[in-house]
Amino acid sequence: MRFLGPDYPRIDLTGARVLITGAGRGIGRATAELFANKGSRVVIADVDGVAARSAAAALGARAVELDVRVREQWDEAVAEMGRVDILVNNAGVMPAGSFLTEPDAVGHTTIDVNVWGLIHGMRAVAPAMVERGRGHIVNIASLAGKIPLPGLAVYNASKFAAVGLSAATRLEFAESGVSVSCVLPSAVRTRLSSGLTLGHGLPTVDPVDVAAAVVRTCRTRRAEVAVPQYLDPVDIALAAAPESIVRMVRGLFDGDRALHPGDSAMRAAYEEQVRSITHGPGR
Repeated sequence: MRFLGPDYPRIDLTGARVLITGAGRGIGRATAELFANKGSRVVIADVDGVAARSAAAALGARAVELDVRVREQWDEAVAEMGRVDILVNNAGVMPAGSFLTEPDAVGHTTIDVNVWGLIHGMRAVAPAMVERGRGHIVNIASLAGKIPLPGLAVYNASKFAAVGLSAATRLEFAESGVSVSCVLPSAVRTRLSSGLTLGHGLPTVDPVDVAAAVVRTCRTRRAEVAVPQYLDPVDIALAAAPESIVRMVRGLFDGDRALHPGDSAMRAAYEEQVRSITHGPGR
């Protein structure tokens, strides 16, 4: 143990076995591509088997159809891999709209995917990592795990949970040589944000920016990383500022935009996709 923190065993990305969820598209696929370019042995997991197989074929990786809400599917995927050196818990959903009108089923799906998906994944891979004395887990959260946003209440709750889960398990695993990092992107140009108004003062990034942050954590083992990184202290600044100032800033940056999609039809299409998985296997 170093004075400033754990001295985690180095992980050589060349040949490392990397399991990435939600990797059929977006952040997950960009992350898979970056790991593959570094010589890692990547397994692309996604509830959409067609997307997983398409991405895997393009990257020379392996695909597995995985509903992160189902622990048994996790155990099967991990057993088939034999060893997981790096887990990237990326799969997530982001329904938007009024808290009082959101159907209970959609809220359950959000928590099941965004929170239980992480828990199942960590419990599936961490025991073997702890036994080996090495391994790295990256949980993709969001700056919405630090900053509340009207129209994303349950999503906020799920990402606050992801941040807390990552911080607590990091402390539990540190002495065993297993690290846990939490990556917190701002708005990302992916399917999750489809139909919502991006920009206009809201820092917006591309999937490749988040992927680069994920891969960097394999070297730095930082506890939390915001994307873009200059937003690291934003939650502290908001907590210290008077509520009147915070409200004014939210007004300047259209803080209620999740309640009023810029493209209602596009947003409705995504929301329908989320609803289509609410009837799938749950916890």
